[in-house]
Amino acid sequence: MKIAIDKTLGFLRKLEDALLVTLLLSMVGIATTQVLLRNLFDSGFYWGDSLVRVIVLWVALVGAMIASRNDSHIRIDLASRFLSGWVKPWVARISHVFTCGVLVLFTWGSYNFVSYEYMDNAIAFGDVPAWMLEAIMPFGGAVMTIRYAILAIKPQ
Repeated sequence: MKIAIDKTLGFLRKLEDALLVTLLLSMVGIATTQVLLRNLFDSGFYWGDSLVRVIVLWVALVGAMIASRNDSHIRIDLASRFLSGWVKPWVARISHVFTCGVLVLFTWGSYNFVSYEYMDNAIAFGDVPAWMLEAIMPFGGAVMTIRYAILAIKPQ
């Protein structure tokens, strides 16, 4: 059972990493193409700038998901530098519970936002519905919430 879980987690890590690399390369490629087309041919893709903005959102949330899997987010944590012994894990747990609570609020709020976009039939560009592109927000929030809930129970 443990081997199957480890293999699944390893696969998911590789999938997250591959998605982030693909998104970054796509973002740089589309932005570079847009600049070249504008400067050399006075043209460009009408959806290019909008797509780059969406990819930036995806890169931010996939990157945050990757940072959350190892608890390597940027943090302001003075207490952990000076505490030791049995107190340090409990302070870490409290920090993880707080982070989990903030992520629950983010996930709930972003889910409501995406739901409203779906109900309004908002269009991002072309025929692409905005809610499909924004769905990374509640999904990423939920993934990070689960990860920090696990860290609150069992800190690294």
